[in-house]
Amino acid sequence: MGASAGGLETFEHFFTHMPPDSDMAFVVVQHLDPSRASMMPELLQRFTRMKVLQARHRMAVQRNCVYLIPPNKDLTILNGVLRLEKLAVSHGSRLPIDTFFRSLAEDRRERAIGIILSGTGTDGTLGIKAIKEECGMVMVQEIKTAKYDGMPASAIDTGLVDYILPPDKMPGQLVRYAQRSFPWSAVRPVTLVDKAPDTLQKIFYVLRTQTGHDFSLYKRNTICRRIERRMNVHQIENAGAYLRFLQQNPQEVGLLFKELLIGVTNFFRDAEAFAALRRKYLPKLLTQKPKDYTVRVWVPGCSTGEEVYSIAIILRECLDRLKRNVEVQIFGTDIDSDAIETARTGAYPSNIVADVTAERLRRFFIKDGDVYRMRKDIREMVVFAPQNILKDPPFTKLDLLCCRNLLIYLDPELQKRVFPLFHYTLKPGGFLFLGSSESIGGFHEYFATTDKKWKIYQRRESVTAAPAVVEFPTTPLNKPAAGTPPPRKAREVLDRSLPELVTKFLMEDYSPACVLVSEKGDIHYIHGRTGKFLEPAAGRANLNIVEMAREGLRFELSAALRRARNQDAAVQYSKLQVRTNGGHQLVSLVVRRLQEPESVKGLLMVVFEEDEPPVITEVGKGKSGLSTRHHRRLAELEQELKYTKEHLQTTIEELETSNEELKSTNEELQSTNEELQSTNEELETSKEELHSLNEELVTVNTELQSKIDLLTQARDDMKNLLDSTKIATIYLDNNLCVKRFTAEATKVINLIQTDVGRPISHIVSNLRYDSLVEEVAHVLDTLVYRETRVQSKDGHWYLMRIMPYRTLDNVIDGVVITFVDIHHFFEQRLAADESQKLHLAAEASQRFAAGVVQTAREPMLVLDAELRVLAASKSFFETFRLAPDQTVRRLLHELGGGAWNLPRLRQMLEEIVPRDTCFGDFEVEHDFPGLGQKSLLLSARKITYEDFGYSLILLALEDVTKS
Repeated sequence: MGASAGGLETFEHFFTHMPPDSDMAFVVVQHLDPSRASMMPELLQRFTRMKVLQARHRMAVQRNCVYLIPPNKDLTILNGVLRLEKLAVSHGSRLPIDTFFRSLAEDRRERAIGIILSGTGTDGTLGIKAIKEECGMVMVQEIKTAKYDGMPASAIDTGLVDYILPPDKMPGQLVRYAQRSFPWSAVRPVTLVDKAPDTLQKIFYVLRTQTGHDFSLYKRNTICRRIERRMNVHQIENAGAYLRFLQQNPQEVGLLFKELLIGVTNFFRDAEAFAALRRKYLPKLLTQKPKDYTVRVWVPGCSTGEEVYSIAIILRECLDRLKRNVEVQIFGTDIDSDAIETARTGAYPSNIVADVTAERLRRFFIKDGDVYRMRKDIREMVVFAPQNILKDPPFTKLDLLCCRNLLIYLDPELQKRVFPLFHYTLKPGGFLFLGSSESIGGFHEYFATTDKKWKIYQRRESVTAAPAVVEFPTTPLNKPAAGTPPPRKAREVLDRSLPELVTKFLMEDYSPACVLVSEKGDIHYIHGRTGKFLEPAAGRANLNIVEMAREGLRFELSAALRRARNQDAAVQYSKLQVRTNGGHQLVSLVVRRLQEPESVKGLLMVVFEEDEPPVITEVGKGKSGLSTRHHRRLAELEQELKYTKEHLQTTIEELETSNEELKSTNEELQSTNEELQSTNEELETSKEELHSLNEELVTVNTELQSKIDLLTQARDDMKNLLDSTKIATIYLDNNLCVKRFTAEATKVINLIQTDVGRPISHIVSNLRYDSLVEEVAHVLDTLVYRETRVQSKDGHWYLMRIMPYRTLDNVIDGVVITFVDIHHFFEQRLAADESQKLHLAAEASQRFAAGVVQTAREPMLVLDAELRVLAASKSFFETFRLAPDQTVRRLLHELGGGAWNLPRLRQMLEEIVPRDTCFGDFEVEHDFPGLGQKSLLLSARKITYEDFGYSLILLALEDVTKS
């Protein structure tokens, strides 16, 4: 998730609605002040029950956690582990969102999800392109809900965004997408190829019908992944339903077409590869060329043009270093017309600073607001045009062909057609520059490897396996079905009628050459062999028929096109002398405006037909005394004069028209100039106002910063004051939710930092006091403070005060609970109470013993918990011949000098001490000194005084010794 200014409010809406158990991990990347500690972890923790952590170096990413970038660091991810890198510069242009999104795309591939939220600038735009290249998902905040719309608008302008939603709607869509796309299952998902191969072919047909491009021979896995991703975006379960959705929604066909064409590129992608090309191979290429030489370069699949301009930049650097002055023509082509339009503007967002060095930015770019524009000298080296490499004619006579990261989308059958084409287009010794994931495969007879690491190859001089002529397809390529014969045999078994075949043969062999052109003469289609009439013009590539016309045909062709534009009848010229191969050829020219069908309405058809040369008889002289040869020469001069007059008249008419247009243009320019002057004055005024406003904002910012510092100091003082008093304090709002608390409060109530915002009733208390919440609510209702003593579960005593929280405006905004530690005041009282309790217990036992002595007729003892004799009956003293001073206050096993040390009796008495139990009629035999062998029946019972926490044992003895 990437955000800049206005991001906190957006994060609040997002995380408040995000379930804490989504099984996803969130990484928040912001533009932070490198000199200040970030408070974002504490702020975000208020909005989510997920664990919020500030990222640390080598921290493993866990699900259901939120990670935040720390200040003054760049954040990347590798193998699911976060990595921190120190910023190269502490201030200036930093692009942390682009940096992280790129690493996320490389690490998580199709499981990467990028979310762009409120912020200024264009950070994140290049990053979402990288995510889309790996079939990831991109979500952007709706512009009208963004406090600052710079980043969302820049992302939306790429056309690569899957969802545009307000922040509170994002979590629901995010969960649905994740559950649909990434079910937690170890089973390999069934792909579109496995389930519906026939449906896939029908999808290709729909694409080909609407866009004119055939994707059936592209890498099948790549195509299926992108189709399935579109299905996931629309929550469509099966391929048949998606096919119907395509048929019913033509705009989805365009979106799918864009999805399949996602070509993520950037300046100097694989910078070391470009450095190797610049250092080793371009100097070798340029030093061998004469001064008037034109270096020709072709970059097919150029996308939005970054790679084309990268080639132009390193060529310019090489030329300057070698001090060579040769012309450079670079042709950038792509199947995507929108991408070509972007490339033609030569304007790129400011985040290209991540890929282009400061020196190159200064030398080859012009900063224009938030964009960088290519300088004119670089822009003039480049020509962009829409082109399908698989069906359109290629550019030829090339010195360098740069085709990077295009071949990886083509299956081996298409590559077999492309590499011979590349060989044909390159000059002997020309270089082929491929991407890091591509190679020439088995086509070593076409190219020699010059740099295996950076995939730079050179055209071989002689290729034994190469065909003499390369055929260029003029219709979309279709992959043959299984079992169909090779292309040549396929033509022999085509299911055509005989009349159609005859017509086809006649058209191929006997119809004249013709060309379909626009009203401006731009060529749309060529039929037949036109080499005798047209040839490529020198200089920049130009497909205008007038510029390509051979000598002797250009003036008449230009006039015929102009006349045909303004009339329905065909324009015809006969016996035009056209120079060919050092001689002349008579040619007839017909230009006709097409009216139907609708698809070609407005186009002009130019037909060339060779005329038979006239029969020339070189005999004698005519009546005028001139030879036949002179007559022929005179006719040629008259014909040339006629054409010259027509051309002059045409030129005069065109000049008059141009003059009128220039007058009108001049007036418009004068008006525009006045408007620009007025606008310039307004801009100057606005600039002064903005300057003044900026100074005011700086002043206000300084004041606000000063207030923040004062508030920070006051906050620190208050914290130290509360900590020094050792008073536990808890602040609650009007809903009895925790607003803040001191460290001492955690000893009374189990509070942690994430409890801020939670109701106090949800938090476990350490007090032996169950009516805390009711007491707080009562104080808030009555506004009367409450004070009472409470005890913690570990026996600690506190004085609890509950008071209303009053603001400076005398507004009740919650309650304050304080706990003062008064335990030391109770220690002496508790000790006195304990002593008193023991004294009372002793008195009670003495009274009980006295009663026993007075009433018992049999031997009986009263023992305490330590088996110490507290009292004995008179019968006991008489029976066992013991004196009171030898019995009372002595341990049972010490009586009679150890004569009463009966282990079994002692064990049974110790067992009843911790439990309220008894035993009876326990018979023991023991030899008592002076009394002899005696048999005793013993009975014992425990008596507890609960009021004092004191226990006694009553032991009765019966002498059952037989006489």
